[in-house]
Amino acid sequence: MTDRKRLRDLGVEIGSFPCGPDNSITDIGGVKVGHQTLHYEKDGRVVRTGVTAILPHGGNLFREKVFAASHVINGFGKTAGTIQIEELGLLESPIMLTNTLSVGDVMKGTVEFLMERCPEIGDTTGTVNVFVGECNDGYLNDIRGLHVTADDACKAIRNARSGLVEEGCVGAGTGMLCLGYKGGAGTSSRRCTVGADEYTVGALVVANFGRRRDLSLYTGLPKEEQEVPDGSIMIILATDAPMNDRQLKRLAKRASFGLSRTGSYAAHGSGDIVLAFSTAHKVPHQPDESNTTTYPFIKEDGELISTLFEMAVECVEEAIWNALAKAETTTGRNGRLVEAIPPELLAGLRK
Repeated sequence: MTDRKRLRDLGVEIGSFPCGPDNSITDIGGVKVGHQTLHYEKDGRVVRTGVTAILPHGGNLFREKVFAASHVINGFGKTAGTIQIEELGLLESPIMLTNTLSVGDVMKGTVEFLMERCPEIGDTTGTVNVFVGECNDGYLNDIRGLHVTADDACKAIRNARSGLVEEGCVGAGTGMLCLGYKGGAGTSSRRCTVGADEYTVGALVVANFGRRRDLSLYTGLPKEEQEVPDGSIMIILATDAPMNDRQLKRLAKRASFGLSRTGSYAAHGSGDIVLAFSTAHKVPHQPDESNTTTYPFIKEDGELISTLFEMAVECVEEAIWNALAKAETTTGRNGRLVEAIPPELLAGLRK
């Protein structure tokens, strides 16, 4: 792990809600995160890429699905699996993140992983819908080399753990840029108590968007020495609040406000995609004989839902700052160098 400090370790606290014990998406019980990082040079090719896997629970996701929804802030992306999630409101695979040209290989590996655990897939039952999100890391990474393999996807899933999550230049964040500095993976969480109930919202991002001039931190920034792509961001939101897919769609939409607080304006070429899921209920693949469901969900007009929206905004913003804070200066293909953001700039954020 990098010895660079997270935002709170620099003395900066975003928002008003307390964070969970690890200030991570894994503060939602059962959620696990795994990375497979590819950082090497071979035969003149510079590889700076990887895969990140997020598991909503430790059981069999195909047989026990969770409620989910996606939201597109700006659709310049190649994410796989969102159409069925939008139609059915259910997630049935690990959430996989990688680079743009490796979506196919990561999907293949994830399908193989799931078929190994569920021999009924494609035989005695239907096929499986795999979610794979992406960002373009081609500025630093030899993306045309297609270095991510199906086996790398399986390794990321098997590496998934609860507790502290590695951030910065790891997994899918290995080759990413953010706001003119080195970007990567970042995470954060928020907790609230409403009445007798306690709930948590967590975010994990792969931040690869924006230019240095977009930073909301300060003025008088040094001019960038090279032009960088518009980039993109993948935002994953998790909660243990019992929300249905329509409520999760509303939660996902709030991620855009956390993103904008860091300086993003969703540029034309920026693929900004959100996926939100709830761990509160597990939906069996094989339904019972009843024609109705009995899943309880939070009220639409209560205090709680607005509180969850605010928590989502806060943890998305902090997850992005943590991605920047933990990322390290990186040299990539064609001798390109992308600097890590100076910690003192992050320390100057509002408190």
